[in-house]
Amino acid sequence: MPKSVLAHIRISILSLAVIASAQSAVAADAAPLMPQYKIDTSFPKLPLPNNWTFGLVGGIFVDSRDHLFIYHAPSETPRYALSAAQTPKRGKCCISAPHVVEFDKAGNVVRSWGGPGAGYDWPRSEHGLYVDYKGNIWLGGSATRPGEKGEPENGLVLKFSPDGKFLMQIGKPGPSKGSRDTTQLSGPANFSVDPVDNEVYIADGYGNHRVIVFDADTGKFKRQWGAYGKPPTDDNIGAYDPNAPLAQQFRIAHCVRVSKDGLVYVCDRLNNRVQVFKKDGTFVTEWIYDKETLQSGSVGSIAFWPDAKQTILGINDMGNSQVRFVNRADGKVIGNFGWYGTWAGELMRPHEVAFDSEGNLYTSEDYRVQKFTRSGGPPVK
Repeated sequence: MPKSVLAHIRISILSLAVIASAQSAVAADAAPLMPQYKIDTSFPKLPLPNNWTFGLVGGIFVDSRDHLFIYHAPSETPRYALSAAQTPKRGKCCISAPHVVEFDKAGNVVRSWGGPGAGYDWPRSEHGLYVDYKGNIWLGGSATRPGEKGEPENGLVLKFSPDGKFLMQIGKPGPSKGSRDTTQLSGPANFSVDPVDNEVYIADGYGNHRVIVFDADTGKFKRQWGAYGKPPTDDNIGAYDPNAPLAQQFRIAHCVRVSKDGLVYVCDRLNNRVQVFKKDGTFVTEWIYDKETLQSGSVGSIAFWPDAKQTILGINDMGNSQVRFVNRADGKVIGNFGWYGTWAGELMRPHEVAFDSEGNLYTSEDYRVQKFTRSGGPPVK
């Protein structure tokens, strides 16, 4: 074969190799690596102090110090776990922990507090916890019907200092006044505080069908919106049907998170979707996951990967007992983690997820929180 032909073949092969390498680099940029995890059975440190146990865990959050906060409902602790709290005692184990418990990075209890007090109304069916950029703690509740003894519905959100001192209440106990009323909430599920504008975004979703925004210091109403950025509605749209047209109303606005670049992510839980907005409520896009899911919904909560660009979203899939990792740029699925089960490392009705600064993963379930240590995957710096 002539030397000129051989040279041309060599050049062609080299060109193809360069193109393939470039395509691989583009693909790597477009699709971040899947985080890898192993169960960390050393967190938290057990046994818990004071013979404590947890009821239904309605909120978790990891703050800037990598401290984990747990918010649970003592009234929803299984009776069999409260033998030591009964009069007379029926056994050695256990008593309910205080409503809010803070753990340090090693899993030791740092402080605990919570419950009814002077100057504020404590919520029922404790649900939703957020630690803002000042270290203040926001709490809500999901009750949308009166209790067994006539206790009022939860229509409020509370703000406390880092040491549990009451700072502010938005709303009050009682029924919904409708999703356009600016004075009353109904089953607020979760919150996010934007440090740029010092505004608190509330996923007012168990009773109402909206995101509502207030000044984070004064509680002054700013704005609100429903699905697709339209005015919120309270229409009876019936049960979710995966074959029906996409719902024009949030079924349960279960979480809200504000990214560093100013986008607002809302978990529309029973519609199996994430909707993305600008901070003024302008609709940007939506992503639907496991559309056929009917049990509990596939989008329960969102956590941002701790790199500078928050390149990955960790999405809690309640209905399928998994954590879904997606590329924040386009919502495409990178991979799934976990499966249903009661053993350590399995997920039992997972409710929320959170990352710490090292990319370690925390999951809240019915009566427990698990930590999964990052063992591989994308960088966090």
